[in-house]
Formats: sequence, structure tokens, C-alpha cells
Amino acid sequence: MKMKSIKQYWRRYIGNNNLSLSLPEAWMFGDGSETMGDELAELVVRGKKRATCSAKCLHDIEGEDLPVEGQYNIILNGKNEPVCIIQFTQIRILPMNEVPEAFAVLEGEGDLSYKYWFDEHERFFRKELSSHNINFSTDIDLVCQEFKVVDFNTSDK
Repeated sequence: MKMKSIKQYWRRYIGNNNLSLSLPEAWMFGDGSETMGDELAELVVRGKKRATCSAKCLHDIEGEDLPVEGQYNIILNGKNEPVCIIQFTQIRILPMNEVPEAFAVLEGEGDLSYKYWFDEHERFFRKELSSHNINFSTDIDLVCQEFKVVDFNTSDK
């Protein structure tokens, strides 16, 4: 992770907005691959991706706090460079098989259909959960996170 550029970007943002906040989490969407990180970050930049989800059980296992409304995060591209800052606008915990179609559209991926969203997320969560020896089921609790972009990183990389 390019911590120096992340810290500089955050300091510039809070300075420009007269905020006094500590450095938030910086992360990339997807499976950790450069390709997926770049593709999903680009969807955010283009305004297509305004939501994401994660498996609640993995937050529990890893002792990771759940996101909260109003929280900021820095989104990274596949090279771990800061692309933008998001702020969570709504957090809901829902069983995967009860996630509404409107949320799937907000994720902004593929053809925007619920079927695409469900199939891709089933594949993703099967793989992610199996690495923790957890069996996938369609009623797994997901942390459904809606967000808005509050800043785009326009500095030279």
C-alpha cells in the first residue's frame, strides 16, 4: 500500500474541508487482484458503483468493526493508489437472498440485473468463505453498504 500518498491525499481533503478527522481505512474493492481493483474503482469514478457488500461473518471472525453511516473510507485502485474518498450513507445487514434488486443495481456491476449480481456474489462469497472453512448459503448475512463519493483524487500519481 502506498501509505505516503494515501496520507497526503487525506490531509489535503480534511484541510480543504476544515475537518479534524483521523486517517480512515483505505481499501480496494473485489478480490485483491489489480484487475478487479481497477475495474471496480473505475465504476465508482464513473458514478455507476454506489454500493458494496461484505460477509458479516468475516467481520466477526477478523474482529473488524462494521462500517457506520457517515464514516469515510479511501478507495484504492489495483495499484493501491488512492482514487477517491467515499462516505457511507446507509448500512443494512440483510440475508443475501433478501437483498433487494435496487441494491444490486447500486452495486453497478455487469448488466445491472439482479441475476448477474446474485450469481457473481455467490461465486465471490463461496470462494472467500471457503478460504475460512465456512460453507456458503444463500441466507448468509451481508453488510450492505451504500455510499457517496465526496472527493476524487486529482493529484498526479
